Amino acid sequence: MDDVNHFRRLCLVWLLASVIATPLVVFVLAPGLPPGNGSVQASGQVVDNAVLLGVSTPVALAVLVYFFYALVAFRERDQSAVLDGPPVRGHSGVQTTWLVVTTAIVLFLAAYGSIRMLEDGSGGGQGPNPIAKPTGAAGALQVQVIAQQWKFTYRYPSYGGLETADLELPAHRVVALHVTSLDVIHSFWAYQLGVKADANPGVDNIAYVQTKGPLTFNVHCAELCGVWHGYMFERGRVVAQSQFAAWIHQQQQQYAPVQKSLVPYSKQYFPDPQRRGG
Repeated sequence: MDDVNHFRRLCLVWLLASVIATPLVVFVLAPGLPPGNGSVQASGQVVDNAVLLGVSTPVALAVLVYFFYALVAFRERDQSAVLDGPPVRGHSGVQTTWLVVTTAIVLFLAAYGSIRMLEDGSGGGQGPNPIAKPTGAAGALQVQVIAQQWKFTYRYPSYGGLETADLELPAHRVVALHVTSLDVIHSFWAYQLGVKADANPGVDNIAYVQTKGPLTFNVHCAELCGVWHGYMFERGRVVAQSQFAAWIHQQQQQYAPVQKSLVPYSKQYFPDPQRRGG
């Protein structure tokens, strides 16, 4: 009878804790988690994090509630006692329930994660032949991200292969980021856009992003790439379409003297020398 009472109390405490904590985690904590809502993909990642937290919160509470309940209810109060307590044996019903519930949770999360990756990709780049393409990918703005020690540069093939030192994107537009490298392995991390794609020499790693409203976002290299890796940091901007067009025109004028000296636009590069310092 005592075992039944303990089980009922445990279930009641766990249920109350879950009813209170789970909505707080999902609707209060999760919306403020990174990467934010700077793009459609970033917003999707926030939703995915909320789902994962919502599912895992009751599981974590089950473990914590049992742990603290056991500390209070089952501790030895007789400090002079030297004998072990009664033997603890397995309970087939509890074990079966735990296996069924946790298996169902794992399978649900595996299915959910697989479906979400097929819808939006993972934000990590999909190589040269992406499977998960967002709606509007056929008309996406093509932007090449070129990593090198220790700077990112950007080329716009639809604007004559223009290469710029800064990344600027139009608002409310699907963008295909072609991430590559000139020397060692880098990683292009546009934090608020929800994009973190490997930049490998000779590889065209495509990551899609659909921008929202005007935004200033951080760009980091997220792969140790040499002695000045920590300084490979800059900011990009999402601007209105008219402002983007004016910026492109200004960049074309600014870089016109060196444009003819650039190598032709390519999806990957193998420059000479093929070895860099650092």
